[in-house]
Amino acid sequence: MAVQKKMFIPDIQPGTRIDEVFVLVEARQGQARNGPYWQVRLQDARGAVDGKIWSPVSQNYPELPVGEVVRVAGSADLFRDQLQLRIEQLEAVTAPRDQIDWSLFLPRSVREPEEMLLELEELCKRELHHAPWRKFCRKILQHPEIRSRLLLAPGAKSMHHAYIGGLLEHTLSVCRLSLAISDQYPEVDREVLLVGAVFHDLGKAWELDAGIQRDYTDPGRLLGHILLGLEVLEPFLAKNDDLAPGLKLHLKHLLASHHGTYEYGSPSLPKTSEALILHYADNLDAKVNMTSVLVQALPEETTWTPYQRSMERQFYRPERTPKPETKRPAAANRTERPGVRSFLHELQPKYADVNENGEG
Repeated sequence: MAVQKKMFIPDIQPGTRIDEVFVLVEARQGQARNGPYWQVRLQDARGAVDGKIWSPVSQNYPELPVGEVVRVAGSADLFRDQLQLRIEQLEAVTAPRDQIDWSLFLPRSVREPEEMLLELEELCKRELHHAPWRKFCRKILQHPEIRSRLLLAPGAKSMHHAYIGGLLEHTLSVCRLSLAISDQYPEVDREVLLVGAVFHDLGKAWELDAGIQRDYTDPGRLLGHILLGLEVLEPFLAKNDDLAPGLKLHLKHLLASHHGTYEYGSPSLPKTSEALILHYADNLDAKVNMTSVLVQALPEETTWTPYQRSMERQFYRPERTPKPETKRPAAANRTERPGVRSFLHELQPKYADVNENGEG
């Protein structure tokens, strides 16, 4: 029998009694003055929340089933302006994994990854006029392993676009931003900038596990996504004799410098106009996504988000400018495109924390 959800994490308010199912994504033990406790993190398709199992209840759990669906009973409180669950009971759900509706627990992009990957390919085909660049992008995006990883990869562990399809969503946005900025500056090499935008975060498909916990892989922890991305691209660059050495070098610089500063893990500082544009486009999209996710997750009557350590501030939901009224066209004049699918549904994670490999 499939697990049914009744309440998603963004709907939980302080003082609410909880008897719900979530995925247990993290669990670690700690020691307080009154005894040992468990610090846990729970997730569903629309958010994540921290919780604690205090002593003496914690002593009933020598271990916890991380990565499994669990039923949690307890209450919700505020701790340092952050929602936190006080857990009184936690048990693994016994339903077979193939009978669980995982769409209730794993955050996904509002768009299908296959659709976004196709759009990325079409963008390269349309905007890249230098044949070696077109060939380079086509070979990489159509490589079976790279393609399968891109379709599942999140954009980050917990900061921005931290959900299935998040990497493709972020990549498309950075590509559009980069192209729009290059329209303002005709001297910019629009094509190498676009290729850099397409592959700037490619290494994240190897840095992060696309599973329930979105944890760092061993290569991700040891090397980071910038070096991993350069490593994946190197064989394609080496085999492409049509690309001028100077173009290959510039592309590598774009990837190596896109984090902008040494503080955030960039092996190099941006040293070309194209590298600066890519860095700011990447950072802008990450920050706007994080802010939008936080504000959209607020209850209707709340205007301020909890304090965000990663950006050292709270965010405010301002009043929006009213949209002008438009008359609906008469029924006889309306035409609808057949087969148009709506991908609009809520899914965003609620909190953003600093990740260990920097931001962006």
